[in-house]
Amino acid sequence: QTYNVDRHVPDSAGTGTAYLCGVKGNYKTIGVSAAARYAECSTTFGNEVISVMQRARKAGKAVGIVTTTRVQHASPSGTYAHVVDRNWYADASMPQEARQQGCKDIAWQLVHNVDINVILGGGRIYMTPAGTPDPEYPADSSQNGIREDGNNLIDMWLEARPGARYAWNRTEMLAAAADPNVKYLMGLFEPVDTKYNMVRNTTLDPSLTEMTEAAITILSRNPNGYYLFVEDKIDHGHHDGAPHKALTEAVEFDCAIERAGTMTDEADTLTVITADHSHVFAFGGYTFRGTSIFGLGQKKTTDGKNYTSILYGNGPGYPGGVRPNVDPETAMQFDYLPQAAVPLESETHG
Repeated sequence: QTYNVDRHVPDSAGTGTAYLCGVKGNYKTIGVSAAARYAECSTTFGNEVISVMQRARKAGKAVGIVTTTRVQHASPSGTYAHVVDRNWYADASMPQEARQQGCKDIAWQLVHNVDINVILGGGRIYMTPAGTPDPEYPADSSQNGIREDGNNLIDMWLEARPGARYAWNRTEMLAAAADPNVKYLMGLFEPVDTKYNMVRNTTLDPSLTEMTEAAITILSRNPNGYYLFVEDKIDHGHHDGAPHKALTEAVEFDCAIERAGTMTDEADTLTVITADHSHVFAFGGYTFRGTSIFGLGQKKTTDGKNYTSILYGNGPGYPGGVRPNVDPETAMQFDYLPQAAVPLESETHG
């Protein structure tokens, strides 16, 4: 069941802790038990929990993470981090008190906690000292590194692993994967999250499928096997209230799964495909078979206007206008009608 210990509806930090570590946690906390409290650094110590990736590495397997978010984001960081605030991406993201108490940012933990063989996604900005120009956007100071401790975590990771490779674009990633001597690869393809698949730069930015293939190619060089975490930013499309973004990302995720299936053998490979939570995303309106899911609903509205068969219960697509307030007492009444996005005489199936 996808809940956090302190929330009915969870976030990806708490759910990541659950499915990667087997322990329920609190909202916005990663890799710690529910004894650790959100944003309270001192409650971290002694409450860390162990992830499946940590166990795989300890067993001698190669391990990797692939994501189209930043590699320090809530879901991938559940494989390696222990932090009471999912937004502590870099030291600059943390309060001084937490730093003084000894808590480490997620990017620092990425390169120090687990010996990860393959790291592919976004998140360059959190890895380099403040003012470091981005290799892809050198003239844009807003994309510069933000670390305040002066550490270049990319260099630190490379120095600790002789023969390791770093890539910031698709060409470099593919070259590293093709080199049979490469056992370690870090590829960071955007300052923060990567772009949606439909609008990415196909010359510079690899697709999720390409990253997955590169990761499996490298990890397969370990004779003891491997563990690989793969995530697509379907979730971000839903948070944007943009079904085209979310569902085209889901298609790309399906392509990555298919590619992984062709590169592995079911006889010795366990593939788990899941979501970590849902969204207030509904598909209704009794649309005809064969019509686009992005099309219009068929049920007549009371205001005589069209509506899409795909709707969100909340989000940036709200059209504005006066929205009636509601108080807790009213919401608890037996015959109270929660707010709806489209006025119909009767709610539709979804």
